Amino acid sequence: MGPGLDTVVLVHGLWVHGIVMELLRRRVARCGYRALGYSYPSMRLTLAENAERLARYCRELAAPRVNFVGHSLGGLIVLRALERATGFTPGRVVLTGTPFVESLAARRLARLPGGRSALGRGMLEWLDSARPAPGAGCEIGVIAGKLPIGLGRLVAPDLPKPCDGVVSVAETRVPAMRDHIVLNVSHAGMLISRAVARQVCAFLRDGAFEHRES
Repeated sequence: MGPGLDTVVLVHGLWVHGIVMELLRRRVARCGYRALGYSYPSMRLTLAENAERLARYCRELAAPRVNFVGHSLGGLIVLRALERATGFTPGRVVLTGTPFVESLAARRLARLPGGRSALGRGMLEWLDSARPAPGAGCEIGVIAGKLPIGLGRLVAPDLPKPCDGVVSVAETRVPAMRDHIVLNVSHAGMLISRAVARQVCAFLRDGAFEHRES
């Protein structure tokens, strides 16, 4: 990868390691980006702690600007990091299956025995905190899914449709977003979907999704 390539940092969601973003990372790299997978302790640390770690990682990249792709909780950490982005220049942001507005599935899980522990400190912090306001000029694109297959339907069978099995489309809407698209994918399926990868690359390139494909 040449030093002139635009940098994209991919941030995974809850319960997993950065390796789950590897297929998507490779597809983004094939679109001509310096694509980097970022891994973090999604259970042990708070949202604020993980956001600061991500910001520190971005500063150390010394890139002209840093674009982001966040899946689920990873998108929340990206948004929190962008609230006080210092020492690096943020570029475009693509959120995939990120429950910005609310997470009915997470709230239902929190009520079950052991549920709060299963959610980890970061997701619990998100449920009880004010929503972040990313810096001015931050271009945000949101990808939501409408294939209702996922663990969220087990704990929240009344999860409003359309949904991706964990997060409803309505829960993904960010007030400051520049574009929003709904694809026929499940929450976990976003990580391996060619359609999602194409839309991620389209937004990174143009600041807009290719709606004719959806």
